[in-house]
Amino acid sequence: MSPRSFLPSGSVVLPSGSPVCITPPPDGSPLNDAPGPSAPCSAAPDGMRDGAVLACRNGISVDCLTIIGQIEGHYLLGEGQKATKYEHIIPRLVAVEESPEVDGMLMVLNTMGGDVEAGLAIAEMVASMSKPTVSLVLGGGHSIGVPLAVSARRSLIVPSATMTVHPVRISGTVVGVPQTYYYFSRMQERILSFICAHSAASEEKMRELLLRTDQIATDVGSILDGGEAVAVGLIDRVGGLSDALDELYAMIRQEKTGAGPLPDRNAPAAPSRPENPSRDPAGPETAP
Repeated sequence: MSPRSFLPSGSVVLPSGSPVCITPPPDGSPLNDAPGPSAPCSAAPDGMRDGAVLACRNGISVDCLTIIGQIEGHYLLGEGQKATKYEHIIPRLVAVEESPEVDGMLMVLNTMGGDVEAGLAIAEMVASMSKPTVSLVLGGGHSIGVPLAVSARRSLIVPSATMTVHPVRISGTVVGVPQTYYYFSRMQERILSFICAHSAASEEKMRELLLRTDQIATDVGSILDGGEAVAVGLIDRVGGLSDALDELYAMIRQEKTGAGPLPDRNAPAAPSRPENPSRDPAGPETAP
């Protein structure tokens, strides 16, 4: 599959399929009035050609990663289900991190959740990337989609999107012994620790949202719309596609000018993300 071009208005695509950036004229007139193409952008790197979308603006190239449907882990999902396969996403992230042709990454989410270990693996990789990253929640960022949404340096959500926060559950055979509950507890702690370390949400608030019984008819948990997700500190701000791209390009320009990166919310010392005094990273994990 040849790389598609996801370009701003006024851009063109060469017959070869390679995206081309449009440089705004020096008089400051709109981009659509630019006389012609200049500064061609490179095609998607080899490691991310299949389904890759490379967006270009003024010589800056960003990759668009989509997380859709259900996140598939160690077991194949049934026919007819849309899925994001982690064995495809992980090498894609490595390619983005290592490619000199990519300056940053926009991650778009509309997911119902899925495999916990696969979702956390992707989230940990995104959080550890050195290049600027921005996440945008469209439609839904449910269950394990919550850690994915907060893993980027900046996170946005559209007003109509929702995020479901609920306790860990498992399908298949369950052995009725205390060790089963202990396993659930440890898994829940891993998820909570990641969310609280990469967002402004407090652990106390997250536990409250996890255990609510008045919002979901046949389940325990909470459903947050865009504004509520921002209010509790899960997401940085409400915004759409243009806002997410503006945030990403601003971070990239900041680093390219030599002024250093913008404050990274994933960094422990970031002033906008004070540590929660109720959490002791060195202490033992407790049940939710």
